[in-house]
Amino acid sequence: MSVDVFAFLVDALKSMNYDTSSVTRETALGANGLELESLAVAEVSIQVEDAYGVRFDEDEAERLAMMTVGDLADEITARMGQK
Repeated sequence: MSVDVFAFLVDALKSMNYDTSSVTRETALGANGLELESLAVAEVSIQVEDAYGVRFDEDEAERLAMMTVGDLADEITARMGQK
């Protein structure tokens, strides 16, 4: 399932005009990676909630920005299992 979520995240980032051509599970969402700003993290969170029903609180945005794409995919998958 995490592989499907990873693919979803890459597609979401691509639709937000981020260059995803070299994105791997180890690509950082924030600094030294995709450089997502808080508004972009919020947009990804909204897309995740719409697609998977997994919600991230506003106070989690900073922690999300410090994750890799793979970490976020794993977090989403884990939360889906808790529902």
